[in-house]
Amino acid sequence: MRFWTVDEARAYLPRLKALVETIRTAALVRAGRHPSPNGQRSLLVDAEEAYQEMRAGDIILRDAMSGLLDFHAQGADGVVYYLCWRRGEPELAWWHLPKDGFPGRRPLPREEGSQ
Repeated sequence: MRFWTVDEARAYLPRLKALVETIRTAALVRAGRHPSPNGQRSLLVDAEEAYQEMRAGDIILRDAMSGLLDFHAQGADGVVYYLCWRRGEPELAWWHLPKDGFPGRRPLPREEGSQ
């Protein structure tokens, strides 16, 4: 399992936004809600490659349509938590404990000992 720092996740966010858009577009085309671009490489192949790149980085895509995802992180106090981002948010600004999920999001930075 890879643990991301806030700075690493924020630096990767521009690339991650592109990956999420690739996956979302493919999902919209498959659902018949977006026109399929003719003459281009298969959107499904692109989406699979985007998803595999996220998996290789141990990034969890929770919902393709909303672009909700989590990065594993670990505090200096040993607590494992998620850095949380959703499509449309300008920056990575949230975290939550695994048991709390999206409803338990709290603003960064995470205070050591926060559980």
